[in-house]
Amino acid sequence: MAHWFAKLNETFIATEYWTLLVDGFKNTIIITLGALAIGVVIGSIIAVIKYFAEDSEAMKPLAAICNVYVTVIRGIPMVVLLLVFYYIIMKSSNNGVLVAIITFGINSGAYMAELMRSGLNAVDAGQMEAGRSLGLSKLQTMRKIILPQAVRYILPAIGNEMVALLKETSVAGYVAVVDLTRAGNLIRNNTYDAVNPLMAVALIYLILVVGLSTLLGKLERRLTPVAQHRKSH
Repeated sequence: MAHWFAKLNETFIATEYWTLLVDGFKNTIIITLGALAIGVVIGSIIAVIKYFAEDSEAMKPLAAICNVYVTVIRGIPMVVLLLVFYYIIMKSSNNGVLVAIITFGINSGAYMAELMRSGLNAVDAGQMEAGRSLGLSKLQTMRKIILPQAVRYILPAIGNEMVALLKETSVAGYVAVVDLTRAGNLIRNNTYDAVNPLMAVALIYLILVVGLSTLLGKLERRLTPVAQHRKSH
């Protein structure tokens, strides 16, 4: 045990490489939250377009474009997409974190779109008719009636996507971003200690994932009674 503590001190404290882990942790969180925000916006827009396109011929061309976007983005591996954005599309940018946020956000949007569309379709179709009969437009009905009810279906999907994003950011190091995984590798390369840096990174990811899953589970349980109350009325 004493030898292990001595090794930890040598790897992280004496060298001050623990600061590298802190920086990597911050970049991982920034990329995850930024990409999630972009993904939710893109996913919401596509989901609403495809929802309305089911009953509107005018929306079908837009829905077709959305389908192409979803197919292309989901068909390209995340690492390849990241490299394409960093070295081709956004090659003039020297901000790897920004490139990672945008790339992960665009990738997340393709998956989020289908998840959110499923959530919208889970709401009784009669709700749209009810809103229209009250004199509301389709967009007003979507905002005031459909979306509030769809939240309980969509929220778990957003939570799962956030957890998936958190783990996917481990490839951000391919574009010179010092994320959590990259920080662990740098410490390993400089100290020749493979065990402690990698185990520290794995433990941090595990704590983050378990913590997020627990919080999302509690939030989902709090929303469920609200949704059931609305349905009863």
